[in-house]
Amino acid sequence: MKLLDRIGLALFSTLVLVMAIITCLMIFGWLKVDFVHEVVTRALENQVCSNIILGLSIVFILLAVKCIFFDSNSKQEVDYKNGILLENSDGKLLITKDTLENLVNGVVRGFESAENVTTRVELDKENNVTVYVNMSVKENAIIKELSTNLQTKIKSTIKKTSDLEVKEVNIKVKDIEPNKNIVQEQK
Repeated sequence: MKLLDRIGLALFSTLVLVMAIITCLMIFGWLKVDFVHEVVTRALENQVCSNIILGLSIVFILLAVKCIFFDSNSKQEVDYKNGILLENSDGKLLITKDTLENLVNGVVRGFESAENVTTRVELDKENNVTVYVNMSVKENAIIKELSTNLQTKIKSTIKKTSDLEVKEVNIKVKDIEPNKNIVQEQK
C-alpha cells in the first residue's frame, strides 16, 4: 500500500472513530447535544478555525476521491502478481509464471512416455510454487513411475534454475495414447 493510501486510511479511520465516540457519548447522555452544537458553532464562527476546518475538509474530499476512483496498484505491482520478484543487492529479477510453465513443459517433453502436455503454475502470497500438469501418456507407460520421476525432476529443475521451492507438483493423466506402431500393424 502506498504512503498516500496509508495516510488517507489513517485519517478516515481517525475521523470515523472520533465521530463514533461522540455519537455514543451523546446517546448515553454523557455528552449533551447542545454542548456539541455550541462547540461546532463557535469553531465555524472563528475565522482561523473555520479556515483550518475548510482545509481539512478539502484534503478529506481529495483523499476520498483518490481512494475511491484511482487504483493504488501500479503496473509494476500488477506484473509482480504474475510472477515472483527476487531482489538482491545488485537489483531485481522477475520470474514470470509463463517462464516457469515453459520450464516445466521442457522437463516433461524430456520423458518419452508423456504426450500432449499442458501446464499451469500458481503462486500464493508467500511465493510458494504449485505446478499442475495435464498430459496424455503412451500405452506402454508405467504411470506411477512416470509421475514420481516427473515430480522429482520438475522440483529439482525449478530449484536449480530459479532457486525457488516447489510446494507441490500435481499430475493429471487425461488419456492413454495407443501405440502408433501397433495401430498401423493392425491395418
